[in-house]
Amino acid sequence: MHLKPEILEGASSLFMRYGIKSVTMDDISRELGISKKTLYQYVENKADLIKQTMELHIDEEKKMISQLKETADDAIHEIVILAKHITQMLREIPPGFTYDLQKYYRKCWEIVDKYNHSHIYGTIKDNIERGIKQGVYREGINPDIIAKLYVGKTSLITDEEVFPLRNYKKDILFEQYISYHLRGIASTKGLKLLAKHTKNLL
Repeated sequence: MHLKPEILEGASSLFMRYGIKSVTMDDISRELGISKKTLYQYVENKADLIKQTMELHIDEEKKMISQLKETADDAIHEIVILAKHITQMLREIPPGFTYDLQKYYRKCWEIVDKYNHSHIYGTIKDNIERGIKQGVYREGINPDIIAKLYVGKTSLITDEEVFPLRNYKKDILFEQYISYHLRGIASTKGLKLLAKHTKNLL
């Protein structure tokens, strides 16, 4: 039996419940009911396991974003439903998860960072271009600049030196940021749609 998907899903579940640093390879093998010898047939070490779980998560996120975009009525609706999905995900991430990833598994964090600066950037840029054509975003805004600002500010939310976990919840930070982002680029028509879409979603 091919155990790789089961190993990645099981490890990801443990990381999301207890955090990256506190989960050991012994914990993972015990949780999955396999020996460490068997575990090491599929991964080189804990860093490799984290890397593979992050790559799996990113692949799943890309599929989810694509599916959510297809259900959106307009550009603002697209951002609102994506924000709802991301906010829920942030609520499930244990305290210190991002910090541990950045500090102890830098190469794994670079995979996430690259995803943000490529796929998320592209998603937001496309959304802005769509919104301008629909008249829900203001004319004259630069999609490239705004998309890069979006990615940069999203990364700032994960900076626990700026927003320490003891004082700020990441889901609340993200909700505030999305409101800030949309209100900064929405046209008068867009603001009316924002009120409509956020009534039941945020």
